[in-house]
Amino acid sequence: MEGMVKCSANYVPLTPISFLERSAIVYRDRISVIDGDVKYTWKETRERCIRLASALAHLGISPGDVVAALAPNIPAMYELHFGAPMAGAVLCTLNIRHDSSMVSVLLKHSETKVIFVDYQFLSIAQGALEILRETKTKLPLLVLISECGQPAAISSPGILEYESLLATGKLDFEVRWPKDEWDPISLNYTSGTTSSPKGVIYSHRGAYLNSFAAVFLNEMSSMPVYLWCVPMFHCNGWCLTWAVAAQGGTNVCQRNVTAKDIFENIAQHKVTHLGGAPTVLNMIINASARDRKPLPGKVSVMTGGAPPPSHVLYKMEELGFHVTHAYGLTETYGPGTVCTWKPEWASLPRESQAKIKARQGVQHLGLEELDIKDPVTMKSVPADAKTMGEVMFRGNTVMNGYLKNLKATKDAFNGGWFRSGDLGVKHPDGYIELKDRSKDIIISGGENISSIEVESVLFSHPAVLEAAIVGRPDDYWGETPCAFVKLKDGCNANSEELIKFCRDHLPHYMAPRTVVFQELPKTSTGKVQKFVLKEKAKAMGSISKGNTSRL
Repeated sequence: MEGMVKCSANYVPLTPISFLERSAIVYRDRISVIDGDVKYTWKETRERCIRLASALAHLGISPGDVVAALAPNIPAMYELHFGAPMAGAVLCTLNIRHDSSMVSVLLKHSETKVIFVDYQFLSIAQGALEILRETKTKLPLLVLISECGQPAAISSPGILEYESLLATGKLDFEVRWPKDEWDPISLNYTSGTTSSPKGVIYSHRGAYLNSFAAVFLNEMSSMPVYLWCVPMFHCNGWCLTWAVAAQGGTNVCQRNVTAKDIFENIAQHKVTHLGGAPTVLNMIINASARDRKPLPGKVSVMTGGAPPPSHVLYKMEELGFHVTHAYGLTETYGPGTVCTWKPEWASLPRESQAKIKARQGVQHLGLEELDIKDPVTMKSVPADAKTMGEVMFRGNTVMNGYLKNLKATKDAFNGGWFRSGDLGVKHPDGYIELKDRSKDIIISGGENISSIEVESVLFSHPAVLEAAIVGRPDDYWGETPCAFVKLKDGCNANSEELIKFCRDHLPHYMAPRTVVFQELPKTSTGKVQKFVLKEKAKAMGSISKGNTSRL
C-alpha cells in the first residue's frame, strides 16, 4: 500500500536480548538468579552480562563466532545465554555427560573460539583440548567457572577465570544487536554419533518467538519463580532461559536434580514453575516421605522430552502439581506443541483425564502448523486416532538448519515441512498423540506395536519404577517386544507376573515375551537410551526356536 516506509522506527530484528534490557528496568531490584547463598538482581544480572559481552569482544570474539559452555545449571550458564549473543557470538551449550572424545569432536565441528567450563568438568575439557592438540587443531581459549561464583587462583597456564574475566569487562560496552533476526543465536547438538554430529542452528527470531510461546504454555504471569530441573544446555533450557527474563522471574539454580532438592527448593523459595522430563516427574512421585514437603502454593510443571505415562501424570496431580504436557525436538527449539486443556475434560474420571493429558496436543502459539502426514505422499492422515503417520512441523520456531550439513537439512525439510521422525495419530478433535519414533516401532508378524503404549501399561504396575520396550529379534515373528524394567525399592515382581499383567491390559501380541530387570541407561535429559537396550536385545537372539505361539 502507498505510504509505507520500512525503517528503524517500525522494524527492529527480534531478539531475546531485549528481554534482559527491559527486565533490568522494570524488575531492577528483584532477585533474578539464586544459587545457594549467591543472589543477583536483574540490574546486577544485566551488568554482569554486559561485562561478559565486553570481555568476549576484548578477547577477539567477532559476530558469528562460536562460544561454548560445559556447565550445569549455575548463574554463569544463565549469564552466557545473554552475554554471548550481546557480543554477537553464537552460544553452543554442551551436554555435561559427554566425555573428552565427544567434546573434542563438537569443539572442532563448531570451530569454538572460547569454551567456558565449570570446575566440576575441567578434566573433561582439558582432555578434549589434549585430543585437539594432537590433531593440530587450533585450540579454543578455556575460561574456568569457579565454585560458588568466587574468583580462584589458576595454576594451569593458558586458562582464564570467569569472575576475573567479568571484572575486565566495561559497562559502557555497546551491545552488538543482530542486524538480521535470522542470524544465529545458539547451536545445539542433537544426540548423534561422533562421526556425524548434527548441530542445530537457532535464530534470534526463533528464540524470541519460542520464549514467548514458553511463557504462554507455562501460563507464566509476571515474576514467576522457576526451578531449574531442565538442563540449560538442552535446547537452551527449552528456551526458558530467555522466557523467565521476559517475565522478570527468579531463576532458582540446581547443580544436581534430586527429589529432596526439588521439594526443599519449592518450599524455601516458593517455586511457582518447574519443568522436567517424565523421569523427573517419576522421581518426584516416588520420593520418600522424609524427602517430601507440602507445596506452598500452586506449582505448574511442564513435562516433555519423552511421552509421559498417564499413570505418572495422575500421581503428579494427586500430589498437587499442575502438569502441562508439551512436545518437541531440538530442531523445534524444544517445545513445539502443548496439550491445551479443555474445561469439559475436568468432569471426566481422573484416569481418563491423565490419558488425555498424555497426548502431545496441538501447535503452540509460536508455531504455524502441526500435522501428521504420510511421509511418502505428504497427505494428511485421517483424524481417526488410528491411522499412523509422521509428525511434521512448519513455522518460525523450526531450526535454520544443521551446521555444515546441507544434505541433512534438505532431507529434514523435504516437502516443505520439518520431518520429526516421530510416528503418531490424530484424534477427531485435532489433538495428536505419539505412538513411537519411526526407528523404535516394533513390527511383529506384520503388526505395528507401539513401545509407548506397552510402556504405559507397565508403568501402571504398582511394583514398576521405570520401563522401556524394544524389539527383540525373532526367527518367526521378525521381532517381539522385550521389556527392560527397574522395580521400586522394596517391591518384587517376576517376569511371568509382568507379562501376565500386560496381557490382561493389552492384545496378547503386544505383550512383552522377555523381561529384563536392570537400571535403564539414560541421557542427561532423562531420555532412555533405547539404542543401548536394542543392542542388548539383539545379542539375546531369537526367542521362538520353533515355538510360534503368541497366545
